[in-house]
Amino acid sequence: MSVDVLLGLQWGDEGKGKVVDVLTPQYDIIARFQGGPNAGHTLIFDGKKHVLHTIPSGIFHDRPINLIGNGVVIDPVTLNREIDELKAVGVDVNKKLYISKKAHLIIPSHRLLDAASEQAKGKTKIGSTLKGIGPTYMDKTGRNGIRVGDILLDTFKDSYNKLVEKHKALLATYPDFEYDLAEWEKGFFEGIELMKSLNIVDGEQFINDHLKNGAKVLAEGAQGSMLDVDFGTYPYVTSSNTTTSGVCTGLGIAPQHISKVIGIAKAYCTRVGNGPFPTELDNEVGQKLRDIGGEYGATTGRPRRCGWIDLVALKYAIMISGVTDLVITKVDVLDEFEEIEACTHYLVDGEKMDYLPFDIVKQEVTPVYKKIKGWNQTVTNDIPEDLDNYLVYLEKELGVSIPTISVGPDRKQIIDRKPELV
Repeated sequence: MSVDVLLGLQWGDEGKGKVVDVLTPQYDIIARFQGGPNAGHTLIFDGKKHVLHTIPSGIFHDRPINLIGNGVVIDPVTLNREIDELKAVGVDVNKKLYISKKAHLIIPSHRLLDAASEQAKGKTKIGSTLKGIGPTYMDKTGRNGIRVGDILLDTFKDSYNKLVEKHKALLATYPDFEYDLAEWEKGFFEGIELMKSLNIVDGEQFINDHLKNGAKVLAEGAQGSMLDVDFGTYPYVTSSNTTTSGVCTGLGIAPQHISKVIGIAKAYCTRVGNGPFPTELDNEVGQKLRDIGGEYGATTGRPRRCGWIDLVALKYAIMISGVTDLVITKVDVLDEFEEIEACTHYLVDGEKMDYLPFDIVKQEVTPVYKKIKGWNQTVTNDIPEDLDNYLVYLEKELGVSIPTISVGPDRKQIIDRKPELV
């Protein structure tokens, strides 16, 4: 049938997991197409909080099945822990979860390489989550990687040992880095045994067969568009394509299957780790956003950098991915502000720009703001006039409809502003 895509349009943490959870009943398959356990998708319902790192956010619903696509990199230790937590709350993972054979594995020495590299960079470090994501994708493109399907082969242990020896040689170039590989391996091999009991499939054939039979698929992205390895704020990016283009390569589907592209953006902006952030507020306003929004990483616990919404970067992300529908999340965080601001342009070398320049890492960027009247009241079911004016302004500036907003962390705290489009 068709594939709808759901993407984060900023630097991650936009609330993708919650929106996927809300939309899941409309779909037959929820499929993760890129990223690894550096993602943290938080879902809150029935008074309980759940954080997913690898497994698609549709796993808590009864009907749809969930696929981890070939574009994802999987840490068996994290996956094992995640599955244990799901089983503890009654989720039948063996029935509802499928994994592509072509997804690559994060092995313990990938994580060690990640940590050694970041330590060596000192003040110039990228801000990696130290989950081994980058080194795994490097081995994938370097044609040295180990894939999920390899664990079913008699040659798996040989492939593993060969890759570890390569990594040990690389680790030897970091003389100040100490490690105990054996300590990391125990949990890894326990995770491998668990994975063998799961539904491991030829992911591209699996999803295309379902499409031929009329299935409706929601492709779930991880991280944010501004962290895309090609189009993000390079080199402060992740190691995969977080935009719509990543769906085709990360699941093995043709472009003509893609229908709607649902973009998710906060009503303000956040970023975790290093890298440029033109609208960052390193002051009491930024701290207020952080405190009200609970802006601490679901995976890392790190405090997020906070600032006003960046319409220049947002227009860029919408253009790159062909966004058809925009969901604005965490609107409630701005309930207490009498006035809010939106970055409409950048000043770069004295020139006013309304598009993203080649490199905002090395070029000094000064945001130009528009002041907007806040609604200054708690939003629950009805949208105040001043909030609607803000949303209408965003639609005009961004050129895309905003049918839905989120006004809290729970799956029920969502308002369909244009129900006919949802």
